[in-house]
Amino acid sequence: MTAELLTEALSTFTRLMDEARASGEPDPTAMTVATASLDARPSARTVLLKAYDARGFVFYTHLDGRKGRDLQANPHAALLFHWPRVREGVQVRIEGRVEIVADDEADAYFASRPRASQLGAWASIQSETLEAREVFTERLSRVEREFEGRDVPRPLRWTGFRVVPERVEFWYGAAFRLHERWLYEGSLTDTWSKRMLYP
Repeated sequence: MTAELLTEALSTFTRLMDEARASGEPDPTAMTVATASLDARPSARTVLLKAYDARGFVFYTHLDGRKGRDLQANPHAALLFHWPRVREGVQVRIEGRVEIVADDEADAYFASRPRASQLGAWASIQSETLEAREVFTERLSRVEREFEGRDVPRPLRWTGFRVVPERVEFWYGAAFRLHERWLYEGSLTDTWSKRMLYP
């Protein structure tokens, strides 16, 4: 099959995201991002999905934080959405290679963030040791003074990552662990397949 199956998978994702919003999920865009370093040490954390389309699923971070370093060294990631309030519980699993978004895309998103979040991106040395909370508070104060009265530009080492899907699985919960699972898989030739998995 062609990339029409990817379109089908994205449509299914959109429908489930809409259901998650309607169901009262605290934050439907929250997703676990799993990465691995070059020496195969895994790490997972929750971030927020900021955009998605046929090109992939986008989130933003510092390039010098742990996930940024992992993804530059080993540009593959897995995403997990868990929406327990949707139907009998739904999970969406996405795996694929990772690329850094274009500068203009990152600039546009950064400009849309609340000013306090913009300032925090400048003040934080993500994932590094912080001796005391007061040190960060002072760094934030210095940044506030530096950009007082003008727009806050995007830090050069702060940008977005796009996970280009190669596998998309929809997991639908059911009683007695008799779940329903559908897997979409892409190939290097942009050919997609779809199959059901045992629970």
